[in-house]
Amino acid sequence: MSIRKIVTFTEDVLIEGGREVAPSARVAVVAAIVKNPWAGQGFVEDLSAGIDANASDIGALLAPRVLEALGAPAEAYGKAAIVGLNGEIEHGSGLIHTLAFGNHFRDAANATTLLPAVEKRGPAGVVFDIPLKHITDATIRSHHQSIEVRINDAPHADEIVIALAAAAQGRPQQRLAAFATESK
Repeated sequence: MSIRKIVTFTEDVLIEGGREVAPSARVAVVAAIVKNPWAGQGFVEDLSAGIDANASDIGALLAPRVLEALGAPAEAYGKAAIVGLNGEIEHGSGLIHTLAFGNHFRDAANATTLLPAVEKRGPAGVVFDIPLKHITDATIRSHHQSIEVRINDAPHADEIVIALAAAAQGRPQQRLAAFATESK
């Protein structure tokens, strides 16, 4: 696995809707910019060798970093794979849609739900939103949220941005009724 760089950032919302958010609402993102393991190979019928060689290592690298950046237990989480223009969306999907990748985050966060995800192809500096949901119950509406990410020089055409996001709480000032209160 060739990693060009790792980007980490946090967002703390202090005021939402004109009211103080106490404690502040924190979301953390950690992204690894990696060389696409299938770059330059043309169409690869079976992606399993590249997945086996890289997915677990990337998950093991990112999961503890995003939780450390969050600085609190995660209540919501998500993932992303943004493929450079010379790759296929399937390349990013292959790396993040495997238990070998996701279980590192699930285990570290004591989570049980599947990680919501975004995959897309784009040039360096492309904007993408990482969706987040509750770590143990995907129907908890207060934790359905997203974080916008942009890395100015990534992905290069032969790279993939692999990112994890974690939130220490649901949306600031959330007021929607519980999912169970709606009639079908």
